[in-house]
Amino acid sequence: MAGIGFELRKLMRHNDYLGIVRAYSYAGIVGAGPWVVSILGVIFLGFLSINHVFPPRLISEFQTSVTYLIATSLIFCGVWQLAFTRYVADRAFAREHHRILPNLNGLLIVAMGSAFALATLASVYLFAGTGLVYRLLMTALFALLTGVWVVAVMLTGLKHYRAIVACFVAAYGAALGLGLLLRPYGLVGLLLAFLLGQCLLFAGLLAIVYRDYPSRDFLAFDFLKRGRMYWSLMVCGFFYNAAIWADKFVFWFTPSTSQDVIGPLRASAIYDLPIFLAYLAIIPGMAVFLMRVETDFVEYYDRFYEGVREGASLSYIRNMRNGMVTSAKTGIFDIIKVQSLTTVLAFVVGPAVLRALGISLLYVPLFKIDVVGTGLQVALMGILNIFFYLDRRARVVNLTAIFLGLNLGLSIVSTHLGLYFYGYGFSLSALVSVLVGLVWLDRDMEAVEYQTFMLQPWTH
Repeated sequence: MAGIGFELRKLMRHNDYLGIVRAYSYAGIVGAGPWVVSILGVIFLGFLSINHVFPPRLISEFQTSVTYLIATSLIFCGVWQLAFTRYVADRAFAREHHRILPNLNGLLIVAMGSAFALATLASVYLFAGTGLVYRLLMTALFALLTGVWVVAVMLTGLKHYRAIVACFVAAYGAALGLGLLLRPYGLVGLLLAFLLGQCLLFAGLLAIVYRDYPSRDFLAFDFLKRGRMYWSLMVCGFFYNAAIWADKFVFWFTPSTSQDVIGPLRASAIYDLPIFLAYLAIIPGMAVFLMRVETDFVEYYDRFYEGVREGASLSYIRNMRNGMVTSAKTGIFDIIKVQSLTTVLAFVVGPAVLRALGISLLYVPLFKIDVVGTGLQVALMGILNIFFYLDRRARVVNLTAIFLGLNLGLSIVSTHLGLYFYGYGFSLSALVSVLVGLVWLDRDMEAVEYQTFMLQPWTH
């Protein structure tokens, strides 16, 4: 299938500085676009409602509610995301494209139905003290976001990057506009605007699937058959999403670092803003990540395995293997180098940015360590992506388990050590995970020929 690599290589065809800048800009937009749009959309909607929503605490309740919805829905559907994306990739490789749409519909029924049931129970037993309309909106949003993540990750695996970014921009733009119209209705109005925006996003993503993968069947559950879904991918999908949010939940539910917001939901005023601003600094690293993986590495990767399948000469296979190894290592270290430069730049301009936003400079130390952590997370994503290409699922399970365990444990320790240690749990866990991943990746890349020709497939 035509991937983003073709677009990036076309932009760099002339091998001039303008082509390189255009290619990296394009990669940054499609790589980090949905995440940045999501963050900015929620922040701007709250910011533009400051003088129109009374009392002002309703804005905090809205942003906290949406943050929890995003976090919990990502963790919940992490069990399905990667495993189903692999199922779809297998069907595409076997030229069974007609199975993609009906099985996606089947998964959406299972995932969104179970999400709705879980959210209903939570609304009854955990949110009993909140309004009925608020609980209904939260329940609907949790189920809807679960569907959004399933479809978005599947399309990401199929490399529909531009379409995904366009859908996110349109949906969050609509949510922002509707939010401005509905903000006189307070928390309910803002949540309703967000719900309508997510409906538009979900419809847009589904339209891409219906357009590109038509089928005579509407509904199927073939993905639930034995051997169709890899349990290892289900585990690592859950571990990775849980690891990303582990430090946030620690600070949200530690009494000394948080406060009640609405119902059982808590927020950490000292931790939330710096970490989410730090995530905006991942754009350069994501650009390099997408450029290196989707151009140099994928090109050698495809040629290597095509040569293996079609019986190419040993010298050709070795040359392609050497190119794949070199491009993988170069790509990972380029991510680290570029993100390091971005981190230095964030250190320099960070105080000015916080001052311009009216944020106390007391947040600067935490912002700096969070920038380091988010940069390391981009490097970890690059390593995990290479492992996925090599089908080293056991490595991914172990690495994401390390990231989850360390982030959870070290973040708890940091809350006990005091203010100056906040954020170090997240950054240290990412650092250790990256170092372990680099060691494992080096071993696997050196033995890729042996693993390709001699080893039996890893168990499901």
